[in-house]
Amino acid sequence: MSEVRISAEPRTDFGKGGARRTRRAGKVPAVVYGHGEKPRHISLPGLEFAAVLRKGGLNQLIQVEVTDGTRELVIPKDIQRDPLRDEIVHADLLIVRRGETITTDVPISFTGEVEKGGLVVHELTSLNIEAEATAIPDSIEVDLEGLAIGSQRTVAEIAVPKGVVILNDGEQSVATVSEPRSEAAADSDADEAAEAPAAAE
Repeated sequence: MSEVRISAEPRTDFGKGGARRTRRAGKVPAVVYGHGEKPRHISLPGLEFAAVLRKGGLNQLIQVEVTDGTRELVIPKDIQRDPLRDEIVHADLLIVRRGETITTDVPISFTGEVEKGGLVVHELTSLNIEAEATAIPDSIEVDLEGLAIGSQRTVAEIAVPKGVVILNDGEQSVATVSEPRSEAAADSDADEAAEAPAAAE
């Protein structure tokens, strides 16, 4: 995961009113904490911070440079959004150190074509991993090439970059390949569904 820099300002206007005023100014109220440091309240440029998250997700490594001269290396820990407008209303940022190992979730990227006619069912969309804070992969690739109908790909079969440890149970299924249901079976289910209301009456 590449590192990005973002500017920030100290925030001294607290409470719901202060947070609203911060957001009206186009900024996102945030808290930086971790490593025994006293939590620091800052405001981030709203559009820039949203763009950073769209590109890098919640594992994006961010160098926060505050106008008072301080700086911290962080990753987003919790992002709160307005449920109607989907705008970021608050952010918790966790301080990390280079060389430090952390635990986080990383999305899965599926590649490859399964046996012809097979229907892929994704059992997992992300993996819980342990990795050095500055070497968290953007995603973990799971190759399904040639996987036969009736087969599955398990966590233990996934190849990961050096230094990355998957914490999920190795026997857990990541994806399975099933046989598509025949048109006759689908029609039969549709007929049963149509007959059910009539039987109830």
